[in-house]
Amino acid sequence: MSLITIVWSMVASCCFTLAAINLLVWIRNRTAWANLLFSLTAVSLAVFTFFELAMMSAGTPTEFGVVMRWAHVPLLAWLFSLTWFVRIYFGAGRLWLAWSVCSLRTLSLVPNFLTGANLNYMRVTGVHRLPFLGELVSTPQGIPNPWMIIGQVSILLLIAFVADASVTVWRRGDRRKVFLGATIEFFLVLGLGQTMLLFWLNIQSPIIFSLPSLGMLAVMGYELSLDVLRASQLVRQLQASDAQLRESTSSMTLAAEATNFGIWIRYLDRNEIWANEVWRSLFGFSITERLNIDYILQRVHPEDREAVRQTWTKAIDGEGKYESEYRVVRPDGQMRWLASRGSVEFDDCVPAVSRGVTFDITDRKKVELETDRLRQEIAHVDRVSMMGQLASALAHEINQPLGAILRNAEAAEIFLRDPSPDLVEIRAILADIRKDDQRAGHVIDRMRRMLMRNKLDSQALEVTELVSDVVAMVRADAVARQSQLEIDVPECLPRVCGDRVQLQQVLLNLILNGMDSLNGANRDNRLVRLSARLDEARTIEITVSDTGQGIPAEKLHQIFDPFFTTKTNGMGMGLPISRTIIEAHRGRLWAENRSGGGAVFRFTLPVADGRISL
Repeated sequence: MSLITIVWSMVASCCFTLAAINLLVWIRNRTAWANLLFSLTAVSLAVFTFFELAMMSAGTPTEFGVVMRWAHVPLLAWLFSLTWFVRIYFGAGRLWLAWSVCSLRTLSLVPNFLTGANLNYMRVTGVHRLPFLGELVSTPQGIPNPWMIIGQVSILLLIAFVADASVTVWRRGDRRKVFLGATIEFFLVLGLGQTMLLFWLNIQSPIIFSLPSLGMLAVMGYELSLDVLRASQLVRQLQASDAQLRESTSSMTLAAEATNFGIWIRYLDRNEIWANEVWRSLFGFSITERLNIDYILQRVHPEDREAVRQTWTKAIDGEGKYESEYRVVRPDGQMRWLASRGSVEFDDCVPAVSRGVTFDITDRKKVELETDRLRQEIAHVDRVSMMGQLASALAHEINQPLGAILRNAEAAEIFLRDPSPDLVEIRAILADIRKDDQRAGHVIDRMRRMLMRNKLDSQALEVTELVSDVVAMVRADAVARQSQLEIDVPECLPRVCGDRVQLQQVLLNLILNGMDSLNGANRDNRLVRLSARLDEARTIEITVSDTGQGIPAEKLHQIFDPFFTTKTNGMGMGLPISRTIIEAHRGRLWAENRSGGGAVFRFTLPVADGRISL
């Protein structure tokens, strides 16, 4: 066997090997179109190698011409697959150039089979034998076919196409693909130069297109193998990551089950929700039930549903984090209190994933409700106690209208004894009786509201009305104690949001404490002052101050502790209850001593525009 036969057979074997490897890659991954096109390029070059070997061993001009004619078929397949390999692998190149290359090369088959001996020669006039690799090989002599220009223009267009794609990837910064494009350009120019010297200038040289093309194919295969190696590394890394993820998921699930936490993940881009078994059991979902937001919201208590929806929407719209407490009604009719906390992850400012935990707080809510009930009971006792302190003053305030009613009734009776009573005077007496009755009724209504066990009733309240009702209850007591009550509440203050009775209880407690502190004070300096103002934080600050002895500095930090009192007969619950009420209204209550003597109690309440929810 000759050396040329061995070398060209090895070239074909290399091509078939590379083609088989990349075909297997494509079979395993049907999206790897670049590998499939490379495989077709390698097979086409392997087939052309056999035609090239046949041309070198051709003995007659006719045999050489026939072999060259059919060699253009694998050459067409090679050029076609190479063009689309560059387009797909580089992800660049003008499509019209690619289609022009393929169209012109396909068109060149018409003159190849219909004009002359083949596309390159009108007629092969002779075959010369030249020494090559220690053997004599055939080289053609003949009349060039002018239609050969079509094939060579297609090669020029392919060179331009590869150059255009290389420039595009260079601008992207992909230097490896730029090197591959330059390599393809080099071998294409080398092959085109050989054909022009051989067919147009009749330079005596054997046709050896396969050897430089194998170099180009080797560079292409090397680049693809790097991609395969990187893909293999990524697969191993992905497998390791999956193993770590499974381990982390198992640990997280174990921790969640140990703490009875429900975990859920919502993939916003594809509207899918994953949840662990604990979370599903909290809502009453089975393991196989498919979850979506509307289905989940149906399990939320109707009174809490809209609030939960708005909380999730705000988190997705930009706040990023959410926290809420709500009730759910499970399919068996059982109602549970749940708390959820979570966050939303964003990808380029677009919400992508929402993660959160949910846990049962039913027992805690029961304790809170019971604590609130007890607090209201204690507050009611405190109100009753204060009403007891005001009993004599309130009795005196009620006796005044009742005495006036009695005197007016006696006067009316005297007028009625007259045979011709003065009806105008009697109407005036009846009007006075009605007015005094309403006055007594207002006193009784205020006492009744303070003594009733009311549920929390939050509403917008006028500060002036709130203060005036309390002042009406304590004014008689202030007179009895010979204390002066000074009020400074502007009419223009905005409304506050809260429970009327509870806020009046706080004011009443602070005013009575202030009057208690005046015991033993000089009669000319017995003042309790109540004022209100709007501060910069959009809250109303109400101040109750007195001119008494003040609070001992060492006891100032204890006055809000339960059962701590500075009074001889005090229970020590008034101030703790008052602070609890104010904090429930999203406000703050604190105390300090006046520089001129006496104590100052201040508390804040948000304005009604803040929509405080109690």
